[in-house]
Amino acid sequence: MRAIRIGIYSLLAFSVFAHGAVEPWSEAVLEIGAAILLVVWGMLFAFGRVATLRWNWLMGPAAGLWAFAVVQYFAGLSAVPFLTKIEILKLSALGILFFLAIQSIESLEQWHGFVWFLLTLGFLVSLLAILQYFTFNGKLYWFRELSYGGIPFGPYVNRDHFAGLIELIAPIGLSILVLRAFPRDRMPLLAVLTLLPIGALFLAASRGGIVGFFLEFGLIMILVFLRRREGNQLLAGAIVLLLAGALVAWLGVGPALERFATYRKLEVTETRRAEMTKDSFRIFLDHPVVGTGVGTLQEVFPRYATLYDGLVVNHTHNDYVEGLAETGLIGGILGMAFLVVLFRGAWVRLALAKDPMDLAFHIGAFAACCGLLAHSFVDFNLHIPSNALLFLLQAALATSANQSSRLPERFGASVKRSLLLQRQENQHV
Repeated sequence: MRAIRIGIYSLLAFSVFAHGAVEPWSEAVLEIGAAILLVVWGMLFAFGRVATLRWNWLMGPAAGLWAFAVVQYFAGLSAVPFLTKIEILKLSALGILFFLAIQSIESLEQWHGFVWFLLTLGFLVSLLAILQYFTFNGKLYWFRELSYGGIPFGPYVNRDHFAGLIELIAPIGLSILVLRAFPRDRMPLLAVLTLLPIGALFLAASRGGIVGFFLEFGLIMILVFLRRREGNQLLAGAIVLLLAGALVAWLGVGPALERFATYRKLEVTETRRAEMTKDSFRIFLDHPVVGTGVGTLQEVFPRYATLYDGLVVNHTHNDYVEGLAETGLIGGILGMAFLVVLFRGAWVRLALAKDPMDLAFHIGAFAACCGLLAHSFVDFNLHIPSNALLFLLQAALATSANQSSRLPERFGASVKRSLLLQRQENQHV
């Protein structure tokens, strides 16, 4: 199963650096890669290399939403069947990778590897973004022209989507730092991997991303206080926040805000966002049960636009309203079921977590999901394949049973040693 995990991580990294996998060629790579991994897993299962199928209750509503999209396509319920077919392929890839992650990442050791991969990915993407910001020549990666405009940051054409990525990565590092869930010799490296992405987030000057980050930090501190009523945890949180603030000041967030103010004419204004949300809700009112079909908003929206300006509207800057417009009440119920299972499952795992590392992973993953869900009220990060995939992986971590209370024999020596060192340190505090 290690090959499956490496494949998932590779596709995630590819989708991030390929501008979020929003173009046909990168979407195709993601879909083909997911299909290959599914075939590999199927062969392992057929030859007895996979003992049992693992179940996560999030798979239920996720599979239901995919099945409903298929029904929309084959039953002629979609306003534009071709676009719905394209969206089904994308949903299939995300669903396959979500399923494979649940099957292949089950122990604390394996989630430990995922967390280090995620923090390293966030650091590298943020380093690229900062370097690009200070040497920006108007092109992505310094050579690719922006065909349709935009305000890029890092590998993303839209700085808000870079912020969404960091919202999904930073909380894991923050929760580990606050809970001191790793041995002391690893904490400096962890701090660097965590704080640089936070600095890049503020440098991107995404208002939704910054608000989402503070919501995540507040949620982490609340959950830590509920589970560990210790003053030193609050002190650790204050130190982390102070260090993050110092880094942001050193990077020069003031000039960043001024610089991006000159790009405001390229952004969607608050008034325009409100109009798109209202007009998209009118689509839902006209198609309240089954919607217009997943992926069809771009073609349907012009008929409902209050002030049509000739510009293409690919997505409403509100994932929830767009979801209702395309899937109706049926899709809305399935989406709500996913959120209910996510919140309930995460809360149960937080209550059962024994080891500091296990608790930190669950708190960080849950906070990451909540931050992006809040940001989705004013943006469409869940329609960016890289961010949607990472959201699903964090949701799997937040609701997973990591068996950390009884160190099984299959646990690696490194994680056993980390847990034992952490327990010894806690005894001396």
